[in-house]
Amino acid sequence: MTSSSAPSKKVLSKIASNRLQKELKEWQANPPAGFKQKFTDSLHRWIIEVVGAPGTLYANETYQLQVDFPEHYPMEAPQVIFLHPAPLHPHVYSNGHICLDILYDSWSPAMTVSSVCISILSMLSSSAVKQRPDDNDRYVKNCKNGRSPKETRWWFHDDKV
Repeated sequence: MTSSSAPSKKVLSKIASNRLQKELKEWQANPPAGFKQKFTDSLHRWIIEVVGAPGTLYANETYQLQVDFPEHYPMEAPQVIFLHPAPLHPHVYSNGHICLDILYDSWSPAMTVSSVCISILSMLSSSAVKQRPDDNDRYVKNCKNGRSPKETRWWFHDDKV
């Protein structure tokens, strides 16, 4: 699903709906540092503003994450992408897809939107270079027609970027 497509009309399970309402309430009371949730009229999709941490390559730069929740959240990971323009980062593709294991294979129902955001900010903050992944052009070309990053078979091999 691309940022320009309309949110799907999926129905969240009762568990997902209750969990997201709880997370939203906690977020509004105590948002993680460097993040601001922008109002959307749907529990299905959150738009979150990210501000690069001071003293990093991304200091004071602002980006937006789009978080789409599946019907069976939190048993299934949300889809998290950067909206255009995505930050220049070795694990962030120009189409906004993020190569981060907790969004895919290492997802746990104990994780929350806040913990995912903190992990993404940590990933950005630890980067020593501003560049696209080596296979960016090939990957983005293969993701035409709104292919979800969750359909990708990611290979997590570099945790020191």
